[in-house]
Amino acid sequence: MATLLERPEDAVSATAMARGFSARLKEVSSRDTEKLVIFKDNQPVAVMMNVQAYQDLVDELEDLRIEAIARDRLTSHQADQTISHEEMRALFDSPRSRDE
Repeated sequence: MATLLERPEDAVSATAMARGFSARLKEVSSRDTEKLVIFKDNQPVAVMMNVQAYQDLVDELEDLRIEAIARDRLTSHQADQTISHEEMRALFDSPRSRDE
């Protein structure tokens, strides 16, 4: 697992962040810097990252959650209680969706 702070230049104090917010925001939004870990009283208190990088992270987490659910379901899978795709469509397809 990656650590929160991989490079010292990714760290910034809350005071320095307040003083140079615009420049730091530009670094992150342009992806010149992957993330900034903001410290207050020598403790990490926040992480600032590009919106797309954040969305990619959220998407990956969701994919991992779905994969975990699928793995859990596969352990209790009972082949004798399954139905085919055609049977499922016959049960749940509305007449309107068949016309499309």
